Amino acid sequence: MNQIEVITPSETEQLASLPLAIAQALARQFAKTAVARDQQGGTPKAERDQIRASGLLGLIIPEELGGLGASWVDTLEIVREFARVDSSIAQVFAFQHLMLATVRLFGTEAQWRPWFRQTAENNWFWGNALNPLDTRTGSQFEAGQREFHGKKSFCSGATDSDMLIASAIDAETKKLLIAAIPTARKGVILHQDWDNIGQRQTDSGSADFDHVRVDESELLTQPGPLSTPFACLRPLIAQLIFSNIYLGIAEGALAEARQYTLKQSRVWCGSLAAEIQQEPYTLLHYGEFWVELEGARLLTNRAAALLDAAWGKAESLTPAERGEVAIAVTAAKVATTRSGLDITHRMFEVTGARATTAALRLDRFWRNLRVYTLHDPVDFKLRELGDWALNGEYPTPSFYS
Repeated sequence: MNQIEVITPSETEQLASLPLAIAQALARQFAKTAVARDQQGGTPKAERDQIRASGLLGLIIPEELGGLGASWVDTLEIVREFARVDSSIAQVFAFQHLMLATVRLFGTEAQWRPWFRQTAENNWFWGNALNPLDTRTGSQFEAGQREFHGKKSFCSGATDSDMLIASAIDAETKKLLIAAIPTARKGVILHQDWDNIGQRQTDSGSADFDHVRVDESELLTQPGPLSTPFACLRPLIAQLIFSNIYLGIAEGALAEARQYTLKQSRVWCGSLAAEIQQEPYTLLHYGEFWVELEGARLLTNRAAALLDAAWGKAESLTPAERGEVAIAVTAAKVATTRSGLDITHRMFEVTGARATTAALRLDRFWRNLRVYTLHDPVDFKLRELGDWALNGEYPTPSFYS
């Protein structure tokens, strides 16, 4: 009789925690060079190659296709782990899974299954050239084949990628077309022109598409962008990725502030405390930081759990179920934006003047968060939440809600 191997709960937990352990080891390595690379900017090539070799690029790919079969909860936890030490790496890593989700949600099974399998087998990195607000890239037929031609901005992670998710406006229908194409295809030109104050190693620069051939089999038209409740999970995944990176940045900032306070900060001359650990105003600030972060964490984790449940429903997902995820994700986005900006700004109140030395570059936490939180206005998120709270209306699906 064949014996069935039984995996105990503790063994199951060990298997599930293996990707996290790998990510934690990588994060410790990334932390050693994070300050220097923030100053340098450009492509984190060595770090991207370490991620390639780790096997983590296939996190959400099902095991049957060679991936790790991770949940969104587990995947986003790893995104947050990276963001605590280097939010640029966290962004390009997270966008890998957003791009894979894009082909799963917008394409056919005959499309996404081979792409998933090849990604797992070849450790493909996916980059982003999908910017629905940038309509300068058009699509038309030339000499019997479809081409993408024009410019595109904010192409995060495109440099050093193997595949791209690209968009263009169809010349005939004026509708948005989205395609998955090899980054090395003739006519794809990526520019090293990203030089912002934060997120300096996300390669979020511009691209030119010079009559780039796009095969019909590469177009994601069935079911297509935002066409079903399940397809409409794509923007929610993007927004929840942002929330986890914002939260990771804030957690990383608080951790560094704590270490500096305990080892370097001095009691102010007017304080009655004998040591910094008992200084009342310092304790007050840390208490405020903790409350802010704990609230943001709970909202973000709840949203991830709801996303996993919705992802599991696949094409049977209803508009109302999608709407519940949208409300949870939007609340998390607002909370992580507000708490993160507050902590990365006020952390210097518990570290002191010497912590502003350029050598530490502690300002990178605020710079990274300030740049990233401008992706789309949080005011519009609050309006959507207000419409839900007052009128019971779910956010209307778009590429930003």
